[in-house]
Amino acid sequence: MTAAAAQTLGPLPEWNLADLYPSPDAPAFAADMAKGEAMAKAFAEKYRGKLAGLDGAGLAQALKDYEAISDLLGRTGSYAQLYYVGDTTDSQRGKFYGDVSQRLTDISAILLFFELELNRIDEAALETAMREPALAHYRPWIDNLRKEKPYQLDDKLEELFLEKSQTSAAAFNRLFDETMAGLRFEMAGETLTLEPTLTLMQSPDEAKRKAGAEALAKTFGENIKLFTLVTNTLAKDKEISDRWRGFKDIADARHLSNRVEPEVVEALVASVRRNYPQLSHRYYRMKAKWLGKDKLMHWDRNAPLPQEDTREVPWAEAKDMVLSAYGAFSPEMAGIAAQFFDRNWIDAPARPGKAPGAFAHPTVPSAHPYVLMNYLGKTRDVMTLAHELGHGVHQVLAAPQGALMAATPLTLAETASVFGEMLTFQALLAKTRDPKKRKALLASKVEDMINTVVRQIAFYTFERKLHTARKQGELTPEQINAIWLEVQAESLGDGIVLGEGYETFWSYIPHFIHSPFYVYAYAFGDCLVNSLYARYRESAQGFQEKYFAMLKAGGTKHHAELLKPFGLDATDPAFWDKGLSVISGMIDELEWM
Repeated sequence: MTAAAAQTLGPLPEWNLADLYPSPDAPAFAADMAKGEAMAKAFAEKYRGKLAGLDGAGLAQALKDYEAISDLLGRTGSYAQLYYVGDTTDSQRGKFYGDVSQRLTDISAILLFFELELNRIDEAALETAMREPALAHYRPWIDNLRKEKPYQLDDKLEELFLEKSQTSAAAFNRLFDETMAGLRFEMAGETLTLEPTLTLMQSPDEAKRKAGAEALAKTFGENIKLFTLVTNTLAKDKEISDRWRGFKDIADARHLSNRVEPEVVEALVASVRRNYPQLSHRYYRMKAKWLGKDKLMHWDRNAPLPQEDTREVPWAEAKDMVLSAYGAFSPEMAGIAAQFFDRNWIDAPARPGKAPGAFAHPTVPSAHPYVLMNYLGKTRDVMTLAHELGHGVHQVLAAPQGALMAATPLTLAETASVFGEMLTFQALLAKTRDPKKRKALLASKVEDMINTVVRQIAFYTFERKLHTARKQGELTPEQINAIWLEVQAESLGDGIVLGEGYETFWSYIPHFIHSPFYVYAYAFGDCLVNSLYARYRESAQGFQEKYFAMLKAGGTKHHAELLKPFGLDATDPAFWDKGLSVISGMIDELEWM
């Protein structure tokens, strides 16, 4: 970040990880690692081979002990990860993260028996034990665990898979992260990291957008063989795991972990792809006219409109925008979000070596979440702040469910984040009186929604095609590039020209590496929030209480149960069309304007 930009944005906060541990070499960290290992060994000594003989109270105590170990080890693992992402190019941080990850894997191997053995308890016997209230408390977690039973292997194979993950998927994930953080992009004599280069694609100056795109393409192209190797390796690694476990479809493991039925996802994907012409195709043709072009080049996709506010938003103003929007909906929601600012739970600056993008990390229920940003002052960065704080609020509210049940399936995890964005957007829109600025703001929101829905479903389609093709053999860079261009052309339509170099832009998407098939969760969340927000506008009475109850549930309820109080049903194929009609309606309004 330049000195001028830093002055415009004002002081940017860096997170204080001391709430977890003061430093990597702090005695408290070493003590907790040792304590966690001792607890795991004592737990295995006490319970291995004995679960079937325990009554309800005994099983409840075992789960309580297991949860305490999970929280303690989760705290050390969270610290190691958050410390590492602050500068993934620092070899000392990398070593610390790698050593902690290895030790946590070793401890996890000691505990591996528990879930496998619990799943081997007879169904009738387990139901009888559930009469004990202390055990019934854990029913949602146990029910979810039982769903994984058909795909579990014997103890030794599970142990092998766990230990080998250090030198397979985890190793290639780290290789991707450190390579991506180390990439540099040359721009008019200036050397940039990934995030500032991507941000150039939102510049009002077309020459800068084009130069940014060309710099990205050049560096991605120079590293494409490495990214192809990583992608091929991880796709094959996943195929081996799926085959051994008995998953039939390449995305079944993700659907299971998301606790969502495959047919629900298929209905979502089919609905979005069917609506491409009414959404992205129509919008980008219209945007080309606004910018005085026959067609957009790929570097124009996120270009601001001539009337759009392209000033850099100072951090203090971004904070006020988000907190006031949250507060108008619920003072409690704003109060929770304010803690992230007041207590230094946010790491905002874009720094060399820092992990790109943004995320909210829940850490563990005994601590609190942290948010990572690469804040550069764009309006989209403000929306990203609203998005990540939505996650953070959700994680705080769900924490009382405990270490085993606080985590929310990814599909519903994106609900609070996208709802936070919607609140912030609507607050900005309400304050904007100038018709031209309202049009630009509405267009910006449409683009964000297209990026959240159309782009993410295109990503999911790309992954499906890539993983399917990988089953036939290793893929060359040219083959992956061709799949990418095919899918992007289908989703973006004839209003955008995919110029030279764009074929490599698949290579920087971290979700393909870290969480295969994760991306449909964004579209799920956006369509769901569109319907939820419509309910809120229809009747605000009692909505906030129902919304908070949904967030507080964490991972204890299925999406059907969570949405029932709002009169919504994600298993109804028409549900997705209703969510998409909100985006289409905004495009209608832009056409009218």
